Amino acid sequence: MKIDHIALYVNDLEGAKAFFETYFQAVANDGYHNHETDFRSYFLTFSDGSRLEVMTKPDLTDSGNLLDRFGYAHIAFSVGSKEAVSELTGQLKAGGFPTLSGPRVTGDGYYESCVLGFEGNLIEITV
Repeated sequence: MKIDHIALYVNDLEGAKAFFETYFQAVANDGYHNHETDFRSYFLTFSDGSRLEVMTKPDLTDSGNLLDRFGYAHIAFSVGSKEAVSELTGQLKAGGFPTLSGPRVTGDGYYESCVLGFEGNLIEITV
């Protein structure tokens, strides 16, 4: 068994698509639009075949993107090396996305950084 994809609701669908294409080299499909409900989505495929679905629809509500809440906490991307973690963290920081921690070695031995990505979603970047 494997996870097929993770889905993320966003306010700015095109902006989310561009974020993951720019910083994580995702490749988007042509998109989907349900004309009756105005639901829209893209499937973004990463180099290892994993997928993220970014979605939007009218009347979404915002929970305030609290970091300390129940539910899914973050998306983690393995980029292959400490140098790549540091480089991508720098690119995201230069793009205006706040770094919350790192790059650093965590207490459990991971080399990682945590960045507030598109629309305040927590992204962990690790080796």
